[in-house]
Amino acid sequence: MRKNVLFLLGSLTGAALTLLVTAPQGEYWIAKAKAAATAADTYSQLNLFGEVFERVRSDYVEKPDDSSLVEGAINGMVTSLDPHSRYMNDKAWREMQETTSGEFGGLGIEVTMEDGLVKVVSPIDDTPASRAGLMSGDLITQIDDEQVQGLSLEQAVNKMKGAVNTKTHLKILRKGKDAPIDVVLTREIIRVRPVRFHTEGGDIGYIRITSFNEQTTDGLHKAVNEINKEIPQDKLVGYVVDLRNNPGARRGRLDPRS
Repeated sequence: MRKNVLFLLGSLTGAALTLLVTAPQGEYWIAKAKAAATAADTYSQLNLFGEVFERVRSDYVEKPDDSSLVEGAINGMVTSLDPHSRYMNDKAWREMQETTSGEFGGLGIEVTMEDGLVKVVSPIDDTPASRAGLMSGDLITQIDDEQVQGLSLEQAVNKMKGAVNTKTHLKILRKGKDAPIDVVLTREIIRVRPVRFHTEGGDIGYIRITSFNEQTTDGLHKAVNEINKEIPQDKLVGYVVDLRNNPGARRGRLDPRS
């Protein structure tokens, strides 16, 4: 004969009486009670956010902009996930669309943020950054004599962008170098060529994919077709596809370019 068991469950928001019957129905009600408690805690935290928001609006020494407060809170939430995630407002989204189209103005660097500094993921081939010798892993500490520490990634990228033929001064920390490196770069229109290729030894096709954008698929098709024209099918051993230093090949990364 089944026995009914009565549990009294307490939570921050009040007490709940739940009549539990032997498994599996009992397990269902326990799980449901736990889910309700978790939801209650989440809403309690959201209420705390609302209280802080109202306190800042009413008591801060200067009148803050509501939309800036909300966007700052969203940025804080997203950047707490990992160093590569970021929230994009309308302006940032348009800039990303400009980047993925394969042509934009700047220095030709793919960057991310690490420990409050701008880290070079990779210089783009045939750009001011690559010609100046910037390397993957370089840390940018100053942009035009202004410290990067304290800037958001978007702010730092925007400082490196500018009118074509204007100059910017970067201070670089490089692993293995005792002193910072000073680099002066001249901005230019950056046209990303995402796929480069050549043949090796007369029987191997080498394809380097430097980034993923709207031109990558067509560029890859073109590379394969051109290699097939240079190397007869009976001699073609295979292809080497080089993805090194490619930010698009890394999970969850949104890398601004400058």
